[in-house]
Amino acid sequence: MDAIKTESWEDFEEKLKKLRAENGTEATPLLYRGQGNSEWQLETTLERYTKKEGMTFLGYYDLITGSIGPEVRTFSGVDVPARRQEIAHSFFDKDLMYKWPREFPDLPLYSYMAHLRQLGFPSPLLDWSESPYVAAFFAFRKESPTAKRSIYAYCAGTLSGGTLYKPMILPLGHYVHTHHRHFRQRSEYTFCGNFVEWDAQWRFDSHEKVFENRGPNQDLVWKFDIPSSERDKVLGILSDYNLNAFSLFGSEETLLETLWYREYPRQTKPVMVQSPVQVSRSA
Repeated sequence: MDAIKTESWEDFEEKLKKLRAENGTEATPLLYRGQGNSEWQLETTLERYTKKEGMTFLGYYDLITGSIGPEVRTFSGVDVPARRQEIAHSFFDKDLMYKWPREFPDLPLYSYMAHLRQLGFPSPLLDWSESPYVAAFFAFRKESPTAKRSIYAYCAGTLSGGTLYKPMILPLGHYVHTHHRHFRQRSEYTFCGNFVEWDAQWRFDSHEKVFENRGPNQDLVWKFDIPSSERDKVLGILSDYNLNAFSLFGSEETLLETLWYREYPRQTKPVMVQSPVQVSRSA
């Protein structure tokens, strides 16, 4: 996908303002995702762990409700949905992704999957934010030798534009009762699935395939590349609006990360100390 090059943070804000004016509506607002290296593709954490195997919906469903479910429920106190045979059967229905209200994931399962995603368990959910500034924090959060960071803007298409036996993206929306980080980060999610003909069931697939082979009424995505040299400026601006690791994650570890970023520069600034002669003269 072609990137929109920007010369500075201010240049990015100006180009984003134009993009927002021309695309997206109240019914379909733009969503944003920040990545700390412009060379990285848009991929889920599940893709990173399973490479190109394309895990089946059924395999992942059994993993999170069956294999890990009892321990998650025991140690985290999370409401893990019980495995339901009718949901398992639905993964062999080629019309599954077109059905509304959605059968997968239903609301309890979506809540659980979002919780797992927020706490780092490999997930087929690609996380986005309603705020471009939250996305910017994730793009610039960590120091890196990379020359450019990326912020993506996404506009959902109509699912009816999908084609059977080709990957299609399903947006899942904001309104779900789940982990508090979901709300701190103003999160929304998408996942990409494909009904594989040879396997006769649904598998998770790559968002990149959809964006690279976009047809009518399909999802749109724009990529902004911003120089890494803007990092201190961007984090400073975001900090002024209380957008930092602690406000977005709320853990003790991120509190200490935020305090270091805020207080360390103050300790390295030179302190003007009056000499004894200056003190006596002023007295």
